[in-house]
Order: sequence, then structure tokens, then C-alpha cells
Amino acid sequence: MLGNFTYCNPTKLYFGEGSVKYLKEELPKYGKNVVLVYGGGSIKKNGIYDAVTSILKECQKDVAEISGVMPNPTYDKLCEGMKIARAHKADLLLAVGGGSVCDYTKALAVSVHCTEDPWEKYYLRFEEPDCEIIPVGCVLTMVGTGSEMNAGAVITNTAQKLKIGHVFADEKVMPRFSVLDPVYTLTLPRYQMVAGIYDIFSHICEQNFSGTADNTTDYLAEGLMHSLIHSSRIAVRDMQDYEARSNIMWTATWALNTLIACGKDTDWEVHMLGQAVGAYTDATHGMTLAAVSLPYYRHILPYGLDKFVRFAKNVWGVDPTGKSDEEVANEGLACMEAWMKELGLVMNITELGANEEMIEGIAKATLVMEGGYKVLTHEEIVKILKESL
Repeated sequence: MLGNFTYCNPTKLYFGEGSVKYLKEELPKYGKNVVLVYGGGSIKKNGIYDAVTSILKECQKDVAEISGVMPNPTYDKLCEGMKIARAHKADLLLAVGGGSVCDYTKALAVSVHCTEDPWEKYYLRFEEPDCEIIPVGCVLTMVGTGSEMNAGAVITNTAQKLKIGHVFADEKVMPRFSVLDPVYTLTLPRYQMVAGIYDIFSHICEQNFSGTADNTTDYLAEGLMHSLIHSSRIAVRDMQDYEARSNIMWTATWALNTLIACGKDTDWEVHMLGQAVGAYTDATHGMTLAAVSLPYYRHILPYGLDKFVRFAKNVWGVDPTGKSDEEVANEGLACMEAWMKELGLVMNITELGANEEMIEGIAKATLVMEGGYKVLTHEEIVKILKESL
């Protein structure tokens, strides 16, 4: 490991069937006023809402609710939540949902007591909070983002057509605890399941396709990819397979709890492209990543050839005998493409609602990162987006 790093992750996890019962251990640690945050109401249909609220009642909590958090949480929704949390004098924010709900709740945690415009401060100037941060807890119902064990929060400003993520440096933004019950994920529609699976894979790729040094982190990334590819193939055949779904849930957490970013640079340009597409189309996050990934990786392959060769051999089992490095690397991406199609992912941004007239705007909304193998120019971003149509 040539890179220096400090690693800290204070989130306590409760994993496994029936783990919601551990809320009874966590809730007494916080004040009486709890704000319950959730999405479109599916948790009221599948029994999760009743399970959580009964424990809140048992623990004698005074509960206010923020419902209707959308798959791409907006700044307007954040402002609405700030008013509710302030009026309730929230001691704890409890997110019950997928990554979008968890992200939203962390953004809320740093915004309730913020004396400035949170969008300007956190998402345009990328500053850190200098105010009180309200503790966050999560009950996870959908996997993919890893939001249950990190300090990231993605918010969309619909007026500005910007979708921006901020990974906060302050560990107090991370959930204090997260409940991960794989059973809660079994009612997800197939589209959401496979989108989440690709979000996980993309998180690993973003941290893998960078740097040239030999480091332990990349070996961990490859192991997570192997597990995810194996379990995903089982899950698409049988969505009720608990073992496969639980392995996917656990992989999602490790894919983005900052561990596999230790000691190296990371890329994240696929996420910048996908988020910009999402800002224009409001499409499902994992699908936007799938639609732009292969055009991007084929574009940067010559600049990180050795890593793409390693990816082909170590992850996909490509036999390099009698082949050039370029042939091996491209075969690895072809294997990745075949797996993506096997899952049923959306492979172009046209299906997500994008068109050629949007390309210039999407390109301008794409943040340029510097940790990968190629720092993109505006013209290269336009080219990649056109190849994604």
C-alpha cells in the first residue's frame, strides 16, 4: 500500500432476518423527538412501516413523518423536510427505505440547523457542515447505494437541472446505526433489484479503475465483484432466494463504506455522467449508470490498459493466450456487457428519456473528476454521451 490513509467508520450494523428488533436497543440512546422519513408508501403495504412504528411507540417516541421522498430526492423536498424537522425539534432522523431515502435523510441532518442555503453551501461550494448535525439511523429496504454506511448524500436541483452528490468528511454524517434485513428487499420489483445490483457493481468499478500500484484494496474489489456476479445470476432466476439477496445486500454495504477506496485514487466519472443524465430524465440511478458505463470504459481503456487486462482475467476469467493486451481488455468489457444484458439492464440513455437535443446540456451538467485514467474534456463527454444514446 503506497498511499497513506485514515480509516474510520462508526456505523453500527444489525444484519439478518428480524434485525429490526434491535431498534429497541438503539432508540433509547436518543431524545424523544424522532422524525420518520420514507418514500412513496410501499413500506405501508409490506408491513415494514407497522413494524417500525410499533417499536417507536413502545420506546415512547414522539414521531413526526416526512413521506414521499422520491427516487431522485429534490432540493425542494429537502426544504420541506427542514421545516418539519425544525418544527419537531428532531433528536433523531430515522430513514426507512432505500438509498434515496437514506441520502435524503443525511442531507437533512446537515441542513436543519444550517444558517445558510444548504444547496449553495454543500452542493455548489462543497463545504462541510459547521452546525449541529442531527443523528441519523437507517432501516434499509433496498440495496445498491451503500448509503447505510457512508456519509454521501445526492440531491437534485430540478430548477438548475443539476444532480450532485456530496460525500461529507465529517463522520457524524454517517448513520449511527443501520438495520439490514434481506427479507425487506424481497418485495422489490425486478427493475429496481437489477438497477441496484448494477449500482453496486459501478461503485466497485469506480474505485477499481484507477491507479497503477499493487494494493490490497484492488484485491478486495475483485472479490466483491466475484460475489456480486455470482449472486446476481441466482437472484435474477429466483428473486426470492434469500441467500443470494442477503449476499447482494452485504456486498452493497462493503462496496461503498469507504473501505475499498483506501490508499488510492478513485474515478467516479461514470457517476457524474449518470447523475447528469438523471438530472434531465429523472431516470432510475442504477440504469443511468448502466447506460453510460461501456461507452465511458471503452473510451478510457487505452489510458488504463493494464488494469482493464487485469479486470478481464481476474474478474471474467478471460484467457489471454495468443491475444494482445487490447484484445484481452476488450474481451473483458464484452463479458461485462453480456452479464449486464443477462440482468436485463437498460443499455442506452434513449430508453431512459434522453435525446440528442439534451446532450449539450447533460454534458455541461457533468462534473469532471480527476482520479481516473483520463480527465475528460467537454468534447469527450459529448462523444461518450452520444455513444450512449
